[in-house]
Amino acid sequence: MTITPERSVPKPVFTDAEAGAKVFPDSTARRYNYYEPQKRKQTHYEDVTVEVQPDPRHYLSQGWLYGFSDGRGGYPLDWTALKAWGSDRPEPARFPGSGGKGYDWPATGWHEFRDPNEEWEMTLYRYNSNVVRQLNQNIDAARQSKAFEQWNRNWIRFVEQHVGAWMHVDHGLGLYLFANANRRAPTNMHNNAISVNSMHRIRAAQDLALYNLTLSEEIEGFDGAAHLETWKSDPAWQGVREVAEQLTAIDDWCEAIFAANIVFEPLVGELFRSHLVQQAAPGNGDFVTPTVVGSEEYDFAERDLRYTKAMFELLTNDREFADHNKAQLQDWTSLWAGRAISAARTLQPLWSQPDSKPPRFEDGLDRVKSRFSGLVTGLGLEEPKELTQ
Repeated sequence: MTITPERSVPKPVFTDAEAGAKVFPDSTARRYNYYEPQKRKQTHYEDVTVEVQPDPRHYLSQGWLYGFSDGRGGYPLDWTALKAWGSDRPEPARFPGSGGKGYDWPATGWHEFRDPNEEWEMTLYRYNSNVVRQLNQNIDAARQSKAFEQWNRNWIRFVEQHVGAWMHVDHGLGLYLFANANRRAPTNMHNNAISVNSMHRIRAAQDLALYNLTLSEEIEGFDGAAHLETWKSDPAWQGVREVAEQLTAIDDWCEAIFAANIVFEPLVGELFRSHLVQQAAPGNGDFVTPTVVGSEEYDFAERDLRYTKAMFELLTNDREFADHNKAQLQDWTSLWAGRAISAARTLQPLWSQPDSKPPRFEDGLDRVKSRFSGLVTGLGLEEPKELTQ
């Protein structure tokens, strides 16, 4: 019988240095925190949002993993004139063996933002699908009950020309302002909130476009292309068109969000939607259009404006740069308020077109001015003198 000699192999020796051997206070924790929650306990929104975007100002000691042709990497903080505490510290030199030198360059102030709507991918899909489902049900019910036959002729012309024209504002701002600002914002918390805002505007434009197609099928003589000529050449719309195009050309991402949500939407968007369309429609036999326009008004007033206020409140109360930020925001307020008021006034002829007219234009303008004034003073800014125009 052949005896196989025992092989000589190293025997495992446990020294308590292996992974998982050390016992510490969170050893048995079932959740792992790599960030500071806003409240006592982290939320699911924070788990899927905070620090998801890699950032050498926090964790990537080797620097950005990608860059632009001019040598800058990732998300440069100079893409906006506003500042958050920690962002003025010099960028550390990086070299082989520099280790964790990135950690003393935190730009921490930007990372404090949390979206009060707690938006992320799943919430976007759920919310938009619910809105579209409800709108489709409303329109289908109107079609079955022959509700469109109750519209008077002047109101049909008003909807095909002027309600249809608003889809160009939504499409332009959604695709070229908010989507662009989303890419330029420095943290994933900003990116999520702004990209959801972008999708709200694009969805609203699609809602109006699909509604326009439905009316073309349901109402004899409805001109589904009338909004194109109205947007391009109607004098009443050229002020709004000019400001909308100026908004899409803003390079500073903070200025873009501020000008759109704090200035343009309260002074022009709410004036058109809430103080014209929704006020005039019922008297002209239309109970359907207010549901389409009202869904966008809810998007802005109850969701998009909420994250915008939270974002700029942090900046106007920043521990290092509050005065700097307020001065810059005050300049933007004056610039864009003047433009928005001028654009709003060019819309005034629309108030006289429906047979059953909405409340006076000046009354509506006074109300949106008051709303705007509350927003800017709530941010610690002063009312601009342009508000008296």
